[in-house]
Amino acid sequence: MNIVLRELRSNLKSLIIWSGCMATLILIMMMEFEAYYDNPEMAGLLDAMPQALMKAFSIAGPNLTTLIGFVSIASVYFYIMLGIFAVLLGSSIISKEERDKTAEFFLTLPISRTRAISAKLIAAVINCLLLTGVTAAALYSSAAPYNPDQEFLRFFRLLMSALFIIQMIFLSTGMCTAAVIKHYKKSGNYSVYTLLTAYIISVVISMDNKIDFLKYFTPFKYFEAQYIAASGELELKYLIISAVIIIAGFTGTYLIYPKRDLYI
Repeated sequence: MNIVLRELRSNLKSLIIWSGCMATLILIMMMEFEAYYDNPEMAGLLDAMPQALMKAFSIAGPNLTTLIGFVSIASVYFYIMLGIFAVLLGSSIISKEERDKTAEFFLTLPISRTRAISAKLIAAVINCLLLTGVTAAALYSSAAPYNPDQEFLRFFRLLMSALFIIQMIFLSTGMCTAAVIKHYKKSGNYSVYTLLTAYIISVVISMDNKIDFLKYFTPFKYFEAQYIAASGELELKYLIISAVIIIAGFTGTYLIYPKRDLYI
């Protein structure tokens, strides 16, 4: 319990900064939505844009003049932001003892490394839940002036669930990467590279349907907001794939980290 509280305190500043960034991003986006809301002229302007360009920026398909349509487009940025937070948190929470030169003290604690990992994991999940909660609160309060209906509320709940799952995927990826790679700087870099590669793959897939099979390799394609809005569900196959990735990442962390030498 002491380690959980220690990790929560040490990550509090980062959580506050990220929460502020997410709230600000959502506020700016919803202020921009005022220009689109029930505006047929704006819809006509978007229709005139090249489809390739719209696909590259993930704005092809949804009606941006509706609340669901606009939020479904904005969700791409939510996935990226919360994904970066989670992957960096996962990497740093494992490698921080080596980064902060507290590894020797960490080893003297009367607990096993496995138990320490569990405490760090609990703290990381709490941080992700809190950031998801801030995102949900900021988005809902910003959308309230536009009279969200039951359809939007159902979409909203599913989107927040998807955001948390995406965070867990990248949290497990970051933790496992830090467990495998001894040097704390490299583990953080590789974790971010993994996320950026996944995002680039998702953009390329959007532009060329011939490589649609690659969607299984990028979490950014698992829970596309446009699909959630249209179907009112999260696809089962991607829920299963997500669970496999998350379990594999956390299992790898538990198996590898206790056995490796700490980088001092």
